[in-house]
Amino acid sequence: MPLEIIILAAGKGTRMKSALPKVLHPLAGKPLIQHVLARARTLDAGRVSIVYGHGGEAVRDAVGDDSLRWVEQREQLGTGHAVRVGLPEGDPDDTVLIMYGDVPLIGADTLAGLAAAAAGCLAVLTIELDDPARYGRILRDDAGEIGGIVEAGDASDEQLRIREINTGFMAAPRALLADWLARLSDDNSQGEYYLTDVVSMAVADGVPVRGVTANDALEVRGINSRAELAAMEREVQRRIADSLMASGMSLADPARLDVRGALSAGIDGHVDVNVVFEGDVVLGDRVRIGPGCVIRDTQIADDVSVHAHCVIEGARIGPGCSVGPFARVRAGTVLDVGARLGNFVETKEAKVGAGSKINHLSYVGDCVIGRDANIGAGVITCNYDGADKHRTVIGDGAFIGSDCQLVAPVTVGDHATVGAGTTLTRDAPAGQLTVGRSPQRSVRGWRRPTKKPG
Repeated sequence: MPLEIIILAAGKGTRMKSALPKVLHPLAGKPLIQHVLARARTLDAGRVSIVYGHGGEAVRDAVGDDSLRWVEQREQLGTGHAVRVGLPEGDPDDTVLIMYGDVPLIGADTLAGLAAAAAGCLAVLTIELDDPARYGRILRDDAGEIGGIVEAGDASDEQLRIREINTGFMAAPRALLADWLARLSDDNSQGEYYLTDVVSMAVADGVPVRGVTANDALEVRGINSRAELAAMEREVQRRIADSLMASGMSLADPARLDVRGALSAGIDGHVDVNVVFEGDVVLGDRVRIGPGCVIRDTQIADDVSVHAHCVIEGARIGPGCSVGPFARVRAGTVLDVGARLGNFVETKEAKVGAGSKINHLSYVGDCVIGRDANIGAGVITCNYDGADKHRTVIGDGAFIGSDCQLVAPVTVGDHATVGAGTTLTRDAPAGQLTVGRSPQRSVRGWRRPTKKPG
């Protein structure tokens, strides 16, 4: 049957104590709702509807997908009301699958099994927990058939001892679901329209209720507080670490790795402690990352060493390069084979040729450097005039002495040498020494000023 998905994302998330909508709080670098949408998109649904309420415009802006159907729930009157508001017109025989914007790790296979089980009936996803806590309990008859769901707040002491709980995920044909939703009542302890009441309605109507069992408690766990979000974050990071190690990467301490996006890694690499990967990062084979690094939206080729406490963003680092320690590699930086950036070096929109070195305390921005060039300590490319950025070009084999300022736009020719302390405002010819500093002199009899007594 064709599939329709409704994602409930209207909850205020009161326990989060936040002005940010609950479904926008990040997990592994992405908002909770994005994790849920990623699972939904694996099911090839004909339409995906999101029911939003609190901070809804912020949710729409963050998701940024106009192909979704957005439905506002102006009053928060319970899950049953939310599904009633979000249920669109369509073929009565379509299967409608209900998901939740704050349950980020629901499995695609689990969802597919739930949708498949809903042919001509109501399918309910359940799981047994050692501590069912606040969850609604599944009520079964003597034959083991599901006869209803009771919310924890309305349950008797005997019912509270039941370990099988309702996860909230359901699927049913549109016509059946629409009929049950229209008959919901708010006559309960919360004064809300419970989606769970459709189970007893289905039983009363003689419609089969099929229980589908989830195998992993984590995949049906919702996020309702910052503590729960933090616990989920660590579990997700543990799974990522396990996957990386299984694919051939060594981690100094799997508990001290954070991947906030997508990380692809080759074999025989090593990542030290407290490293953060953000966005899309690709690591080649035998890459070594030192402790305390932050690497974002970057491609790192084979045999690269990134030493301690580097920040790298939007860069491409070629084979055999060395970076850091304490380097800041900004967007647009490209290092060719064997290039080196040393301690306290910052680059931005810099193309560094094969074998070239910038080893100490330098800023190189909007610059193209050829092969086998040497940039001395304290060199600065003065690329910004207060209004526009300008480019510096440094040729193959050039040598830039320490403490030089290259005032762009300027070109240093192949195999040119620029003497230490030079402020270069004009092009330096290839193969020549260029020096631009004031003559040294000593003043005989000069005395350093001293404070006057008293």
